Amino acid sequence: MHLALYTHASCLAHNPGAGHPESPARLRAVLEALDQDRFAGLDRIEAPRATTEQLQRAHSAEHVARIFALAPQHDGALRIDDDTVMSGASLDAALRAAGAVCGAIDGVLAARHQRAFCAVRPPGHHATYAQAMGFCLFNSVAVGATHALASGLQRVAIVDFDVHHGNGSQDIFANDTRVLYASTHEMPLYPGTGLRRETGAGNIVNEPLPSGGGSGEFRAAYRDRVLPALDAFAPQLVLISAGFDAHRLDPLANLNLDADDYAWVTRELVAIARQHAQGRVVSSLEGGYSLTALRQSVQAHVAALLD
Repeated sequence: MHLALYTHASCLAHNPGAGHPESPARLRAVLEALDQDRFAGLDRIEAPRATTEQLQRAHSAEHVARIFALAPQHDGALRIDDDTVMSGASLDAALRAAGAVCGAIDGVLAARHQRAFCAVRPPGHHATYAQAMGFCLFNSVAVGATHALASGLQRVAIVDFDVHHGNGSQDIFANDTRVLYASTHEMPLYPGTGLRRETGAGNIVNEPLPSGGGSGEFRAAYRDRVLPALDAFAPQLVLISAGFDAHRLDPLANLNLDADDYAWVTRELVAIARQHAQGRVVSSLEGGYSLTALRQSVQAHVAALLD
């Protein structure tokens, strides 16, 4: 089916500094991985900027204003916390990342394409309603989910297979039953949230995975809990926080997935979308810090979205 690729050069220009794991090399690796003949049919679209109105559906007005005010005007850098840094290009990159998800959702709702992958950075799923953290300035997928609701949808699912729990997405939607947030993640690990007992208003599904776990534990979590919850929720749109740092090669975590696992879970999510959401899936890049693993995993993920 028709698949769109949303990205923007500003997302390459965001620079947290030498030695930072969330480097521009990540996105370069992703784009190189998709520069192959089998992906030649992707509809490549320049990501728009998210509007202030779109951002403020998922974040407080104070948070949005603070990120705009903190943005360095030139080539300097500003450290928000130990992990989260803004350079001169970071504000536009974050606006393009959130805008990519909103633009992709507009595309699938208008049937210009059925699915989309947003090759963007910085990542977003740690940004809460009122705080930037964990490399994240704005929560791109959360901004997209609230945009979809404002566009008339009544049930939106977010599936997050990043190795780190998306505490920001959970924070934003914990009391909004129009959104189902489901996450598999290593525990214990940053940011320390994502226990099974964290269920929000019954719309949060957390499946923590043990350090050293691999394909068996990951696939069982989806088969036994996440996929049944999605099926019961019957989403009209499936959004994916697509982090690839649960791969066995990733330096920041201790799970042992490989590219086949990402292909498998993507096919399962596409099947849910076909059943309930007219096939509509929008995926956005989150983590993944081994460039080798990132190339392999993104190729597997996007090929499954194309299937």
